[in-house]
Amino acid sequence: MVCWAVVELAQSGNLVALRLCLERLLPPRKDRPISFTLPKIKGAEDLPKVLGAILEAVAQGEITPGEGQTLTPMLDAYRKALETTDLEARLTALEKEGFHEKP
Repeated sequence: MVCWAVVELAQSGNLVALRLCLERLLPPRKDRPISFTLPKIKGAEDLPKVLGAILEAVAQGEITPGEGQTLTPMLDAYRKALETTDLEARLTALEKEGFHEKP
C-alpha cells in the first residue's frame, strides 16, 4: 500500500521521500552476475570437475561462499535432468522392443 503523503513529499522535492518511492518501484538488486571459468559440462562425469572448479573459485576469492552455494544446486538440478532424460530414453527403448510388465 502506498502512503500518499510520501508520494506528495517526493513530488515536492523531498529527496528522502523520493528515494523511498524509487526503492519501492525499482528495488536494489540483491545479486550480481558472476564471472569465472567453469569446465565444459558434457555429461554427469563432468560434474565433480565442475564442483571442484566452484570450490576452487570460492577458495581463491573469485566468488563468495554464498555464490558458490547458489551454483551448486544448479549442478544437482542438471544431474537430475540427465537422470530423467536417461531413464526416459531407456524406457522408450524397452517399449520399442516390446517389453511389457506382466499383469
